[in-house]
Amino acid sequence: MALSTRERSILDLERDWWLSAPTKERAIRERLGCSPATFYAALRRLLGSKDALAYDPLVMKRLQRRVERRRRERLSGTAIQPRR
Repeated sequence: MALSTRERSILDLERDWWLSAPTKERAIRERLGCSPATFYAALRRLLGSKDALAYDPLVMKRLQRRVERRRRERLSGTAIQPRR
């Protein structure tokens, strides 16, 4: 199934948000009109998409590496623990 306009916009923002706003949160709110939580949930759903990979392979590979690195850190116990 092809990517929707919204999904392409999410990937576009992930690629170049720093060109248009001082913070990523602000870029998400201004360009997509949603909360960061909604943005990141949609981005996670795109991780396994072949269409997303075809649309923007650099962004998708970077995201996949980040997810894999964080998974390895959690499993090895080297992940940064949140403050309490």
